[in-house]
Amino acid sequence: MENISLFGKTMCEKSQDKDLFSGGPLDVVRMEFVEAETLRWEDLFSGFDSLRAITYSSAIGFVYQLVDMFEDVEVIFGSEEVLSYSLQEIMAYQCKMVDRMRDTASKMKIDLMSRVEDNTLHFFIAREKLSHEKIYLLSSSDGRKRVVMGSANMSFAAFGGKQRENICYIDGNSAYDWYLHSYNEFRDECTDQVFKETLAIADCGEHIEEIPIAQTVKVKKALMLETVEASREEVQFALDVKSLSARFAPSVPRPDKKGKTLLSPEIFKRIRRQIVADQTKEKELRSEYPQLEVFVDECSVKLNGELVDLAPSSKAIAQDVSLFLRYMGGYEKFHGDVTGMQRRYFEFANWFFCSPFMGCMRDMAVRYNQNTLPYPVFGLVYGQSKAGKTSFLETLLKMMIGQKTKISAPDFTRSSIENLKRTVKGAPIIVDDLTNTRFNQHAIETIKNDDFGIADHLVHYPAVVISANEDVKAVAPEVIRRTVVCRVQAGLTNTEVMRNNVVRTMQREIGTAFYREYLRRMLEVVPDLLEEIKCDENESAPDILAVSSAIIVSIIKDHTEEDLPAFVRELTLDDYFSERVTGSYAMKVICDAWKTSQTSFEISERTNELRYNAGATWEADRILKELPETLEAHKSRDWLVMNLNDAKEFFGIDFKKSWLSRWRLK
Repeated sequence: MENISLFGKTMCEKSQDKDLFSGGPLDVVRMEFVEAETLRWEDLFSGFDSLRAITYSSAIGFVYQLVDMFEDVEVIFGSEEVLSYSLQEIMAYQCKMVDRMRDTASKMKIDLMSRVEDNTLHFFIAREKLSHEKIYLLSSSDGRKRVVMGSANMSFAAFGGKQRENICYIDGNSAYDWYLHSYNEFRDECTDQVFKETLAIADCGEHIEEIPIAQTVKVKKALMLETVEASREEVQFALDVKSLSARFAPSVPRPDKKGKTLLSPEIFKRIRRQIVADQTKEKELRSEYPQLEVFVDECSVKLNGELVDLAPSSKAIAQDVSLFLRYMGGYEKFHGDVTGMQRRYFEFANWFFCSPFMGCMRDMAVRYNQNTLPYPVFGLVYGQSKAGKTSFLETLLKMMIGQKTKISAPDFTRSSIENLKRTVKGAPIIVDDLTNTRFNQHAIETIKNDDFGIADHLVHYPAVVISANEDVKAVAPEVIRRTVVCRVQAGLTNTEVMRNNVVRTMQREIGTAFYREYLRRMLEVVPDLLEEIKCDENESAPDILAVSSAIIVSIIKDHTEEDLPAFVRELTLDDYFSERVTGSYAMKVICDAWKTSQTSFEISERTNELRYNAGATWEADRILKELPETLEAHKSRDWLVMNLNDAKEFFGIDFKKSWLSRWRLK
């Protein structure tokens, strides 16, 4: 046996080498093969009094079972490729680990506290550097000693013969003494002990000062941390740690320019105060914002912790249906494209009602490597002022949960929205009256990074709905593909707005019976949609928006004797994301321009080019973003240039000019 500790002399010292891939010397143990044996794990560990172990990715239940075999035990819990070891991640990891230790002991009815109190059991949690080692040091009162090492973590999956593992052992003093030195070095320099008080009361709030690292700081008076490059998460536990770390991040001090964080007992007091304040704020938000949870497996729904009655009376449903149709019919008094407005609003209402199911659909899609785009979690309603956008969204929310909530546009940032999405559940968050500037600054990036909740397997988070006026210009295709867009081109005059009492009356009288019936019917079919996602043989993703619209139409049919308005119709995903829908503004501009100003166009059959002068660079940009890729469109100052033949098909125009126009072009 040669060399020194597997951890190395600088286990808790960061390498000064800036090249991440330049390695230092490895500490390697040289062994000789004697023989291979077939043993049960109990035989491997039996006959010894004392255990010293380092493990990661452990099963706490098995740990306790193994601990029970020894009179004196120390266990160090390390972590494999989970943490960057920033302060917030260390705190989160230790909180979660203590919770697991406590919860498992309770379930197994183990008196953990007594063994910790009588000093026959000691737990430690690593706070620095990645520990990949699986080492078990065994000794007995008669002098026998054994070192068990290899790939096996402290879990039944590893030691129960359930999977392939590399397990080796060495008997004798030399190996034991060498590994014990390594173990002690790591324990003393890079871990925090789990004390009795920690197991008793430590938590991620009021008692944050009782977590292991805080206890170490109390003893040492000061502690310097140094972060390392984060590695990818591989287990669900790591995801939980990451989520809690994100909650801690605003409360902890930032590392200095060298990546170091100085800790003291006073700093932990400030951290505790901030965490408690944040938790108080979160509780206030939870009381202000709804908590709508749809449990597909259980066919149940909870609103603010209470079960929702999914068996409303036919009378109540009929009343809500009548009020909804009356409300939608009120748009006939508007000026502009009223028919288009009603159609767009109905399409948006369908997605809005369906949005609480998008989380579980996206989660299943990710689990089975399917596309998440058919399950959008962002909506944009924009258009001219006095179009009733805000009241429309408030009405939909009132139908869902019986209350109106929204946030003001100045409060909209990516971080604020993500914080709200961790607090609010189910019902959409409405961001009202967002300007073009704030849309470009915050909304676009938020929408493009629409992977919230995916890594954590969250299913109850809310959709985000943005309401804006006409000054919000067209957005990039990657945003359009992720957003249900509702552009309205109708409105009322100032006087008509003042005289209109329909909205107030409707919002006062309408209930949640319509939506509760909708939820009941959706819960009957969504499990089948989730099963469809699992099937690789399906050529297309399950269309939950089509299912949703069919249910809405059927509810209205069942509870009204009137003929259905034209806008009440079954929809498909194409009604939201086909190229003719996402490019509707561009189509209207080009078609209108061709009717009124053909001089704005240049046509070349020889080069197969169609050129359109948009009149302004920003307008050319706006149109370009909506055009499908098949047109091969590009911009030249104020001009849009596209493939002529494909443009003819897309716009439905032959683009033939008069003889005079062709002569002028030459």
